Amino acid sequence: MKKYLLILTLLFGTVFAAFAQDNQTGDDLSRQEKIRALYVAYVTQQLALTPDEAQKFWPVHTQFETELKGVKKDLPELDKQQARLDIKKRYQQNFNTIIGSNRCERFFRMDGEFKRKLVDRVQKQRNDQQRQMPKRRGQ
Repeated sequence: MKKYLLILTLLFGTVFAAFAQDNQTGDDLSRQEKIRALYVAYVTQQLALTPDEAQKFWPVHTQFETELKGVKKDLPELDKQQARLDIKKRYQQNFNTIIGSNRCERFFRMDGEFKRKLVDRVQKQRNDQQRQMPKRRGQ
């Protein structure tokens, strides 16, 4: 049952990512799809979503992400943070209805954790690549 849920969720996540990222190059799109699939699997596993919950959760989550991405990047930092917080508060009731308040709280924590882990991993890979690059003469 868990394998079925995981496969179903990965498919939904990949499809959503593919449609949402139409304007990216092939490598970027592939990387985004992989990240999205990892994210969907991580959230699904951590929240122990049932197939019914996943079917309701991911479309709402996609709307949630779209609104978060729609926050203007040229706003002052505190205004951006406030806009994101307002969006999270608006969606909190939707998520509570689908997965309950305890898992909703866990979701908001996990969302941030996943993003921090992803950034850390990307930075580590870049640092490893820079260390492996041979130094040129004259430097």
